[in-house]
Amino acid sequence: MATHNVFINPLSLRTDADGAKLLLHLPWYRSLWLSVVDEIVVTFDGQELTQDQLTFRLNGRSYRVAELREQVDTLWFLQDVAELALDLDAPVTVGEHHTVEVRAKLTLVYMQIRPELYVPQNVHQVLDLEVLPQDAPAAPRPTVHTRDVTPEPEQPDEPFKLGLTLYSATNEMVAGHYDLDSLLARVAEQQVGPGIEIVASQMIRSYPVVTAEFEREWRSAFDQYGFEPSSYGANLDFGRLRTRDMDNDEEYEFSAHMLRGAKRLGFPLVRIQSTRRALLERLVPLAEELDLKLGYEIHAPHGPNTPATMEVRELFDELDSPLLGFVADFSSTMHAMSPALLKAVRRLGLDDAAVQRLQEIWATDAPGTERQAQFLDYLRSRDIEPAILGSFAHLAFNMHGHVPIEEWQDIMPQILHVHAKFYDIDEDGNEPAIDYRGLVQEFARGGFSGYMSSEWEGHAFLDVEDADSIALVREQHNLIRRAMHEVMSPTLAK
Repeated sequence: MATHNVFINPLSLRTDADGAKLLLHLPWYRSLWLSVVDEIVVTFDGQELTQDQLTFRLNGRSYRVAELREQVDTLWFLQDVAELALDLDAPVTVGEHHTVEVRAKLTLVYMQIRPELYVPQNVHQVLDLEVLPQDAPAAPRPTVHTRDVTPEPEQPDEPFKLGLTLYSATNEMVAGHYDLDSLLARVAEQQVGPGIEIVASQMIRSYPVVTAEFEREWRSAFDQYGFEPSSYGANLDFGRLRTRDMDNDEEYEFSAHMLRGAKRLGFPLVRIQSTRRALLERLVPLAEELDLKLGYEIHAPHGPNTPATMEVRELFDELDSPLLGFVADFSSTMHAMSPALLKAVRRLGLDDAAVQRLQEIWATDAPGTERQAQFLDYLRSRDIEPAILGSFAHLAFNMHGHVPIEEWQDIMPQILHVHAKFYDIDEDGNEPAIDYRGLVQEFARGGFSGYMSSEWEGHAFLDVEDADSIALVREQHNLIRRAMHEVMSPTLAK
């Protein structure tokens, strides 16, 4: 199970004055508001505890579980460990073993399916845990098997620039293997870059605001390593309030914080999440004031010409601003499902027949939501509970699109930035589910000259010990660079 799908781990059970406590890790890849926590249920040695027996603690404050939905201004930063105090009949003792079952339900309030409906994240774990002292370390330093990858030599006049999003190192960040400084040092060591992209809600503890302290830390690292800011990923947490979606003023104020933060850190581009007319009509003048471009991400299951994207294209034409454009995510143009995802759903309980049916449904031309519904109906027809897949039942379709590569040409002049999404690099140095040679040729032919920002999303399916994310990015840079050099070759051009 990927690091960011884990709520408790083998070191979670501790002594506590009134019984025991569990150390809780945020089961997601970015920081979330405490208001997203809808449910926590704990069974201790076969006995389900009442909600009155549970107390949630974070950063020195305590809450009843039922109060968490009200904590709309409290951020659970992804590297912060929370505590769940268990009121038991008698305190546990160091060295004892107990069976702990935890069920948690979170609502991902930035992943909107429709107004007031969001993608859920369900976690269910059953572990036999040894009781540790109350003040024992939360976790040992994770084992990350780093390796060096020889860079493909750069050539003059390459058609576009390379970089990465630090989101690629999600597993290492969640596990505490890297902080910002050590991650950037590792990126520099592997000669990855020069473009650096971030997901603000993952990297910035004061999200959505950029503080002067974070700005100093950021600029110091960039001065040291010679990096270039490429794209600032700005999520919009529409459902943060939980009783209703944000209104127009709230959406604007939240987004304006991120645009101003992006400017402080030197980014030329903000990847925006919402294209609501009322919001963009107010954000474009602010972007003009700050000299920032705004890129709406086209991500699987959508492509340049799917109905939802066509609505955005028409709106951009009406607003007629040179600052508005698109971020092309290569998840939209995959020719197969990722082997990493297929391995993950097998681990979660799908047999060969179910995995085969998943791929067959994925390959059809129905809209993503219809394909997902069809697959869920198939699982139920076989008495397979979709909940065993957690968010993967949704993400299997949301993360893998099969739009023809050539469709990117239809919006090429408006593409400001590329998320060079990848999941695997095989022994031949290729991405088995994404045609990078074809994509590089298409973007070079279309005159794209911005950043191809490597985005390794295999961390959704693998644990921190399974892969060195930065080495994989280095391999993908080599793949892209080889494809660029083929395009540049006079022999190929003939």
